[in-house]
Amino acid sequence: MSTQPPGRSPEGGASPLVLVVDDDDGIAGVVSRFLRDHGLRTAHARDARATRDSLERMSPDLVLLDLGLPDEDGLGLLHHLEQRGGPPAIVVSGRGAASERVIGLELGAHDYIAKPFDLHELLARVRGVLRRHAPATAAQARRLEFDGFTLDLPARTLRRDDGEPVALTSGEFTLLRTLLEHAHEVLSRDALMSALHGRNAGPFDRSIDVGVGRLRRKLEAAGAAPGLVQGVRGVGYVLTADVLRR
Repeated sequence: MSTQPPGRSPEGGASPLVLVVDDDDGIAGVVSRFLRDHGLRTAHARDARATRDSLERMSPDLVLLDLGLPDEDGLGLLHHLEQRGGPPAIVVSGRGAASERVIGLELGAHDYIAKPFDLHELLARVRGVLRRHAPATAAQARRLEFDGFTLDLPARTLRRDDGEPVALTSGEFTLLRTLLEHAHEVLSRDALMSALHGRNAGPFDRSIDVGVGRLRRKLEAAGAAPGLVQGVRGVGYVLTADVLRR
């Protein structure tokens, strides 16, 4: 595992850190140099073990994850990232079949790009995911209160009114935030997919339905009303609670 020295964003702060997970040092080197040339910091992990270690020792803003790792299937590592509420991940893999893409997205990938790829396209996707998952600034910091819960946007946490935390993955947090910010408004699957992954849903893409189902179960297990998030047949989903913005 290797790291590069911190860079600086145009605003003067540390630039986003991208963890490149690939056992091919040649590919990882090319990708890392290209990202650094465009203002990002990078770290490199060659296998799942090094990746888990990197996640504990540093706080990457994004993971570029190859699925063909020598010690663990990348899909298992992707599931680990999603379950622990880790940073967003873009799968970069030679497995380009549609079924692999669907599995990756359902396990929590925020985007999926097949090898071989164009470096400029990769950069655009990296910037898109970083932009969608950037923490709120102090001027934008606020809480969304609804149905006995508080979603803290800068801290990216959800708590019940009694202070009990509700564990959400990165994707579930973004999904809930999008629904709350458009409370009482029916959001199409395309709109929700765009908020999570920056693209429209395909005609057979059920990842939004899977994600909403998981979110519903977590909220209801924590005491939310069963009808908090309702499906609208043939359209999408709507959050039915009133939301107080602070």
